[in-house]
Amino acid sequence: MGLRETIWAEPLVESLHVLTLTLFLGFSVFLDLRLLGVTMQRKRASEVLAQFNPWLFAGFAIMIITGVFLFCGDPVSFYATSFFKIKMILLVLACINVLVFNRTVGRRIADWDLAAKTPTAAKVAAVLSLVLWIAIIGAGRAIAYVLPPP
Repeated sequence: MGLRETIWAEPLVESLHVLTLTLFLGFSVFLDLRLLGVTMQRKRASEVLAQFNPWLFAGFAIMIITGVFLFCGDPVSFYATSFFKIKMILLVLACINVLVFNRTVGRRIADWDLAAKTPTAAKVAAVLSLVLWIAIIGAGRAIAYVLPPP
């Protein structure tokens, strides 16, 4: 039986997907705002990253798993929407942003996390992260409005 054909499976998976998105996004926004120097300025960036990383990874992993389950519930309908394709492209870009940050300026975070100014590259990564995740959420919500009813 498919996910969309049951009474409880899809709403439960969808709820878990949204709740872990909220968890992930909350920690991600706080981290990005720290990198931008807007909040938690008295805490080392490396300390904030170390504290948030387990929550970020857990939220992201569960969010991806539940997203795959939702997709598998009706892959043809999901893939047919332009919003799904846009969301997937944005998700790849968000992952690339994290990888580039971790391979470049994030690798040297202990060298600059107490400096008066955060490096420009870290700020660019933070802004990109915020913009990409807002767009990912928007595209994800739009998918629900173009899918045919179960």
